[in-house]
Amino acid sequence: MGKFVIRTVSSGVKFDLKATNGQVIATSEVYSTEASCHKGIASVQRNAPVANVENQTVENYETVTHPKFEMYADKAGEFRFRLKASNGQVIVTSEGYKTKESCLNGIASVQKNAPEAEVVAE
Repeated sequence: MGKFVIRTVSSGVKFDLKATNGQVIATSEVYSTEASCHKGIASVQRNAPVANVENQTVENYETVTHPKFEMYADKAGEFRFRLKASNGQVIVTSEGYKTKESCLNGIASVQKNAPEAEVVAE
């Protein structure tokens, strides 16, 4: 089972969602309080399992409604995703992946791990 790891950084509090193998699969923004960080985790747990994927790497891609995972290519040519909540706010982002398939596997991992993941402080 995956886990949400909460950690304090110089500008506030953030979390990483880690897969069962310890790999970071998604990272949050920086929150000003631990309470708001916990709300962000709850939002990922609620939205990830029901979010559709919007593949922005193809021309004339189909726009899907929120909540959604947006898969896109960054300036370095790597594939990334961000999960947007039902209000359109970005709640987690990914690291770069070399292939679309790996990026899609990352999305599937968030959908699988987020709902049951334990929350721990680092």
